[in-house]
Parts: sequence; C-alpha cells; structure tokens
Amino acid sequence: MRIRQLAMATTATALLAVTAGCGGSSSTAAGSGGKVPTITVTIEGVGPISTDANLAKKVPADLRGRGTVTVATNAPYEPFIDFKQEGRTDEFKGLDYDLFLAASARLGIKATFTQQPFDGLVPGLQAGKYDAIAGGITDKKERQQVATFVDYSASGTGFLVKTGNPLGVKTVVDLCGRKVAVQKASNQAKNLAAYSTESCAGRAIEVKEYPENPQAVQALIAGNVEVVAATRVNLVDTAGTLAGKADLVDDPSAPNGWLASPNGFGFLKSKKDVAEAYRAAVQSLIDDGSYAKILGQWKQTPIAVKQATIDQAID
Repeated sequence: MRIRQLAMATTATALLAVTAGCGGSSSTAAGSGGKVPTITVTIEGVGPISTDANLAKKVPADLRGRGTVTVATNAPYEPFIDFKQEGRTDEFKGLDYDLFLAASARLGIKATFTQQPFDGLVPGLQAGKYDAIAGGITDKKERQQVATFVDYSASGTGFLVKTGNPLGVKTVVDLCGRKVAVQKASNQAKNLAAYSTESCAGRAIEVKEYPENPQAVQALIAGNVEVVAATRVNLVDTAGTLAGKADLVDDPSAPNGWLASPNGFGFLKSKKDVAEAYRAAVQSLIDDGSYAKILGQWKQTPIAVKQATIDQAID
C-alpha cells in the first residue's frame, strides 16, 4: 500500500522544452540507428536538466523510436503527485513528477502523465495501457509479480516523543513496555504488535490505535501515551509544528525510519531494460546533486537514498 499519511502543500513546476537534432548534442541510441534528441526540463529550485548521450544509449530501440513514455499516476497524493491547478486533471506537479521528468530528460525521452484510479495502476501496466506508474508507490514483493521497480527513496516508521525525550527513546528497542499511539489499521499497528510478541518478552508494547495520526499526536501531548509511531516523513512535518511540545527521534542507524520500505517507479516486468535505463538516470541525478535539490524542494530530504536500486522491497 502507498503511505497515505503524507500531506504537504509545496509548489514546484517542471517546464518541458524539447530540442531535436541539435548537432553535437545528439548521439546514436544503441540499435536505434537514429539521432538522440536533446531534451531539457527546467525544474523549479533545481534548474535545467538535459539529455546525457551515454545514458540515452541504454534506452531500448522501440522506446527510443517513440520518444515518449506514458506514466500513469493517481493524484492527489502530496507531496509525490498532485494536480497543478484545481479543477484540472491533466496537469501535474510533485516530487515524482519532477524526478520522473528529470530522469526521462537524461535519457532523451519526453514523459507524459495521465490520471488513473489507484487500484487500476498495476493492472493497467500489465495490460500495456501505459509504460510506467509513479506517485509515491511502495515497492512490494506482491507487485513485483507484474512490475519491476526503480527504487528512488525509502520511508519507514519514525517515533515522536515529548520534548527533550525524557524516556530516552532512541530505537524501536526502547518501545518495549511503553504506551505507543498509532493510526488504526496502519503498518505501524501491525509491525509493532509483531515486534512486541517477538522481541519484548515480559515488557509488551501497549499499542493504542487512533482513527488518524492527528489524534495519536494529541494523545501524546495530553500524556495519554508515551510515543507516537507513524511514517517518519509525515512526522518530520508534524514535529515542525510542535516546537516545545514534541520531538522526532533521530536514529542514525535507521535514517529513513524503522523498517523503511522503498518507493519506486514501476515498469512492466518484461521491460527490465527500460527499468535499468531509468535506474541509471536516477543515479546520475543523485550523483550530480539534482536529486537532493528535488527532494529538498518538496521538503522530503529524510526519504533520500544514496543509491538508486531495483526491486528492493522488504515485504
């Protein structure tokens, strides 16, 4: 499942400018027998990102011939994907939008996004209705039966405590014997119950479920629980609004959170060559700092990874 707790209101814009056949900036794609067009996208807060001729050679000939990749998404799901303008469902913005356009530009491809129902994304990919899926989608082993994922970030569980962390909570180990608030039916509820049974002998975690994360946070502030466990990236934003009341635990051993699951761009399983091209493109954005700027623009630095990978689902 996607991590639906995320909600941020930030503005970023990706402007697409395409220039084909630009003399020395063009090259020949492997097996395509033609010129690679130079494509430039200008990402707000980042600047222009253009085609890398060597990376473009990784793109399979059939996709190179089309020159366009169609991406299905399900908006709104901030900060990963959202509608650029209220009332229109054909223009998008968001972290995934910016990052996918940037990676596509590196490969000399134009990316176009289309709105689809969330539960239809994977079936539609399998049916060949589009080339890729994006929008804060968690790479899961079940989904890998159909899709290959280029994992570009990771998001796990974080822990919110009273200001000053009087109980000295550092990792999940310190939750044994504590009252911990979670959102009802969340991954945190399931995972903490399992951890308590397996690892907290005689000192069970008292998991208290609330309808939504805001109620869990209020329970902490009111002193009814000792810790809130929720998606870490969500708690980064929450902690920022609770100065003097609550702190986010910083665990250097798990910078993306406990049991961090990767988020990825999905491609049809039979198109692993396309996935590998995009993995290389995302890695190039990591290496030159563009990736960090895109995540920073959307206030998502805590979910950053150092390496773009493929199919690294943990469950």
